Formats: sequence, C-alpha cells, structure tokens
Amino acid sequence: MILCGGLGTRLGSLTAATPKPLLKVGSRPFLDVLLFELGRHGFKDVVLLASFQADQVADYVRDNPVAKRFGLKLSVVVEREPAGTGGGLYNARHIAAENFLLINGDSWIDMNLLVAATIASTKPEAIASLALRHLENPNRYGTVLVENGRIISFAERSPNAKQALISAGVYFFRHEIFSQLSEKCSLEADILPALCQTHTVAATIHSGFFIDIGIPTSYEFAQRQVPLQMCRPAVFLDRDGVLNFDDGYVGQVERFRWMPGAKEAVRALNDAGYFVFLVTNQAGVAHGYYSEAAVAELHGWMQEELRKHGAHLDDIRYCPFHPQGRIDAYRSNSNWRKPASGMILDLCKSWNVDVPKSHIIGDKLSDVEAGRGAGLKAHLFKGGDLWKFIREAKII
Repeated sequence: MILCGGLGTRLGSLTAATPKPLLKVGSRPFLDVLLFELGRHGFKDVVLLASFQADQVADYVRDNPVAKRFGLKLSVVVEREPAGTGGGLYNARHIAAENFLLINGDSWIDMNLLVAATIASTKPEAIASLALRHLENPNRYGTVLVENGRIISFAERSPNAKQALISAGVYFFRHEIFSQLSEKCSLEADILPALCQTHTVAATIHSGFFIDIGIPTSYEFAQRQVPLQMCRPAVFLDRDGVLNFDDGYVGQVERFRWMPGAKEAVRALNDAGYFVFLVTNQAGVAHGYYSEAAVAELHGWMQEELRKHGAHLDDIRYCPFHPQGRIDAYRSNSNWRKPASGMILDLCKSWNVDVPKSHIIGDKLSDVEAGRGAGLKAHLFKGGDLWKFIREAKII
C-alpha cells in the first residue's frame, strides 16, 4: 500500500492542485519510482490510499506503463475526508493482506524491500516493523530510539540534533494492526508510540539513498538526484554451476540443488543495491530434454525460494537455442548463447545499468567472454560457497 493522501502544503503552489506523489521528478511522476521499486522486488498487488485530488490518482493507474511492465495490479481506495495516516490505512482494511507493506508516497529509500517482509518469520512477536535511516542533521524529522532491534520510543523533531535515526517511510504490518486503528488516527502520533510500549515494533536500519520531496529544496534536489540513483550497477549470474550444482541439463525442481551460500549471496547483492540478473544457456530445450515452460516453472520456483530469504532476481534471460539442437525450432546459433553477449546486452537495454561498475559471475570461460564482451568485470567461479566468493572478489 502507498500513502497518497497528504496535502503537501509546504510545497505551496506545486501541490495546490496535484497530489505530492504525482509531482514530476525528472520526466516522470515520483510515484513511478515507488512502483518501479515494488515491481522489481516482485510485489504484484499495490493499493494507493488517496484523498486529496483522488480523481488524479485514479487517472494515474489507468494504462500505467510501470504496472504493465511488471504486471502490477493497481487499485485505489479513497479517503472521503481527512482521517490521518492511520485512518487512511483503516479505510483499506477490507483488502489488506495478512502481512503487507505500507510506504509513504512522498519519500524513497533505496533498500531491499523484501527485508521488511522477512520480519514475519524472524520476529513473530512483531506487529509492525519500520525501516529506519541514520541521518545527519535530522531537524526536519521526528527521531526514533532503538534497543535490541526494537523501537522503544519516538521523539519530536529537534532543531539541535546532529544525527539520529528517522523513519524512512517503509512499514511492515501484520493484519493485527487493524485492531489498533480507528477511522481517524495517526500512525506516527498515536498508534506506533502506543505499540512501542508493548515491545511489538521491530526495526531494520538502512544506509541507502533517501529522499523526501516534501519541501521545495528537497524537491529541487530530487530533480537531479533521483534519476541518477535509478541507474545502478548490476551483477549478472550464470545459473548451472553458480546458483546451483551443474548436474547436467537441470530442467526440473526435483533435480535442482542450490550451491552453498547462493541464497545468501543473492540477498547480499540485493542489500548492497545491485540489480541482480540471471543469464543462462539452456540448451536442454534445444535437445528436447525439457520445455521452455519447464524452464519458466523452475525459475518461478527459484524466485519463490529466494523471497523466503529476503532475496530476489530482478530479471532473467535464458537462451534455449543450440546449433546442434535436436528440435528444429531451436537449432540455431543465437547471439544470445554465451559466449556471445546478447542476453547481457538485452538486459542493459531494458534496465538502467551502470555497466562499468557491473560484474558477471560464471563457472565457464564462455561466461567470462560474454561478460567482457559487454563491458563487465568478469569473475570465474569454480564452486564452493558463493557468498564467500563474492566477498573475497570484493563485489560487496
């Protein structure tokens, strides 16, 4: 869910007739940035909590290009009169999932959004979890005190504070939160401080880029900085022999064995702010050992397993072709087949990749050649613990 109902009075004429999340940052609505981040992390159902100029929010979701790209299902819940952040959330209780994320529509922190979702399994007593950001000169914000991974109190903004933890505007909630809410209430002023007294508010602390477009100076800064932050380095991973043991034409879940440290490595790369892509030759399709549908099913299962660990692959490319393939339709010398660089180049075209700072990890020289042909730093992995490998290679 995304909070889109604030009036944005500090922005003056900019928000006199436009909801803050729909203000342009660069050439696109700020809300596009948030949807892009949710989409690449694998979220599918997104609810926009609207109030001020709700008709504009409803217009925004129609034929939305970001939603089309990631297959997002967008819906709008309208708050008929101002009810506060808690009241706006309460208004959407009928469609909330058992566990869900809530994010502010006027701020963005560059973080692994799946980290918050792991709270459900790692801290079962927590009704809520907040993503926090350490900030220098946090005089614009209320601050947060944390002890042993739990939030113990909130403090009012202080003009003299030199540094502190602040809320980064990303919340994880269990459905139980609705028993604490009412038609008009504030999450920040009423609900979360009360929950702190019951030790049921967890915290995750992050260091990624943070922007709040709520005042003119930060909105102006966002025009330059947000587009720069959307370009990020990537790590391209081979599959068989890197993420899993290469047992020969692995095309079914039953034959898939994760490499030691593979899930942890993907999670670490996500946490470090990389795009993480899978690029794999799948000649088993051309040879008739399994179908493209089987490949898609296996890759979907991999994503589900990674999500359980707070990790994800941003995108996947595979090459089903082989020049000596048994299946006529796949007998081809494709420029996607490594050592050619076609899969990598296609991903770089589809995503905003900082190529000079990007890497490929493969277990064959063909992976290395494909990566170098696309301008990547190449790393040959010979087996073992993948998480240990990426640390020793100083990728993170």
